[in-house]
Formats: sequence, C-alpha cells, structure tokens
Amino acid sequence: MVKLTDVAALAGVSPSAASRVLSGDSTVRVSEETRARVLHAARELDYVPNHAGRSLRTSRSSTIALVVPELTSAVFDELANGVDKEAAARGLALVLGRAERVRDDDSWLRRMLSESRIDGVILQLPEGTEPSELEAMVARDTPIVLINSLDDGPLSTIVLDDAAGVRTAVEHLRSLGHEQIGLVGGLSSNPTAHRRYAGFRSAMEAAGLPVRDDWVTWEGYAGTDGRSAIDVLESRGPLPTGLVVANLNAALGALAAIHARALRVPSDVSIVALHDVWYADATWPPITTVRMPLRELGIAAVARVVDGGNMPTHDTVRSPEPVLIVRQSTAVRR
Repeated sequence: MVKLTDVAALAGVSPSAASRVLSGDSTVRVSEETRARVLHAARELDYVPNHAGRSLRTSRSSTIALVVPELTSAVFDELANGVDKEAAARGLALVLGRAERVRDDDSWLRRMLSESRIDGVILQLPEGTEPSELEAMVARDTPIVLINSLDDGPLSTIVLDDAAGVRTAVEHLRSLGHEQIGLVGGLSSNPTAHRRYAGFRSAMEAAGLPVRDDWVTWEGYAGTDGRSAIDVLESRGPLPTGLVVANLNAALGALAAIHARALRVPSDVSIVALHDVWYADATWPPITTVRMPLRELGIAAVARVVDGGNMPTHDTVRSPEPVLIVRQSTAVRR
C-alpha cells in the first residue's frame, strides 16, 4: 500500500509538506512547482489518503461532488476520470450526482451543503436551466464551480473551447471540398450551443462560405434530438453535403435518421461530431469526431474547488487543443 512518505519521497519534500498540499491547505508555503510535483507524485503512485483521520481532525468530509446531467453517458467518462484522479491526488473522495436533481428539487443541493456532507461541488447544469435558478446556491461558503455551462456570472466557471472544436470540424469538411455545410446544434437556451454556433459561424466566414439559417438547428444534444434535427433540415429542403453535429450523442440519432431516408454517409452527407468516445468507432460508418480535453477540464475543476478562494474566476481549457479523429463518416465531396 502506498504511504504518504512514498509520495513525499518521490516529490522530494517532507511528509508534512506533502500532507498539507494534498489536503488543500492554502496556508502551506510552497511554490506552485512544488505543489504540482506533489500532486503529480500522488497521481503516479495512485496514493489513497486516510479520509477518516483527517475528517476527525478538521470536521470536514474531505469529499467533493461531481454533478452532471447524465451519469451513464460515455461522454462524461473522461471528465469523471480527470476529476477522480485529481481528487484522489489531493486526498479527496468523490461522489456523483445527477444534475436534474438540482432543477427538480431546489433544496437538494442546499441540504448537501448545509449538512456539510461535501466540501465542494463541480456542477454541469442540465439543459434548460436558467442562470437565475443558481441564485440560491451563491450565498454559500462551500465552493461551487460550474463546468461546461455558463462562462460568466457570480459563480466560478470553467468551459471547453467549444468554438475551437467546431472550427476544427468545419475546417475538416472544407478540406474535403464541402461548401454546403450545416450545424446540428444544442438547445438555444444552452450556453454551450451558442459558443459552438459562434465557432461554426467564424469558421464558415473564414472559409468564405455563407451561414444559412435553414441549415442550422437548435434541437438539443440527445440522440432523439439528432433525429429531430434531420427532420427539420429535410423539411426546409435538400440536406447539406456536410454536417457538423455539436454532440456525439446527437450524431448517432442524425446518422440513423439519414440512413432511414435511404441516403448514404458519407457519399450523400458527411458527418463530423464533437467529442470522442468508444461508440464513435462502433457505428456504421464509424463517426469522424473532434476530441475535446474533458480530462483536463476535470483536473482544472478540482484545482479550482480546492485552491480557488472566494472570488469567482472564469476560465477556458485551451490545452491540449481539439484533436480531429478521422473515420469513415466523412469523405471528399462528390
């Protein structure tokens, strides 16, 4: 079993310094380079702290919560992995929650905070949640960090570079000769949908291509939403030859809807989706995707909860940059 002394030895610090860094003690006087070295050593060794002893000493639970819209969605797996690894490296336990509970029961999160069952919350808002609904959470000592949601406001926020991800998708389709390119987007009430639309518009304008409103949908990110988006596009006329789908789950529905119309992917319509998980390679054809730094988002969120302080910050994870994963759902325009 890995001990605290093992972490300290690998990091080249004293056990007491390692303990204070891993417990999130903001008063410990160490450089950022030393702090990073201790956390890296804990991750490398898979160090598991003694939560019970620390809780008795500090009257804190040494537990943080990750609350996301869909616990079973593979899209969140890499995010949860980053949160879990960084939490473990900092001596914290992790609990998971479903974001719909925040909207359906506005006392649920307040109860968790007031009963001191958790020391910090990493929250991705469910679709359709209004910023005003967060006001009840703001006046709390427990840190709350919003991820993949708003990019400003009274709470700290961390988002992905959604615009860069969609620009990467558009540039790929353009490189294959596509000029008729549409966007299957999220709900108009979702901040991520607007950031992705902004990336789509900027990429199209940079390529000298028009953004046609009849080739843009705002249905949502679920598989059923992808099917609905194809229905909407078809009702407006012929489908574009290239589609950027702003979420991989929606891309599955879009792919099925296109097949149901006896059209072929990619011969008739090429598809690129945001996010890359295992089932992107398990469809026919396998879906070309843009991999986003979800693991790094999770790591940054834990760091903000532990090291953040009282003033809200608004950050964007830009490294590593979005990565294009080319599969058989895209081809040169015929």
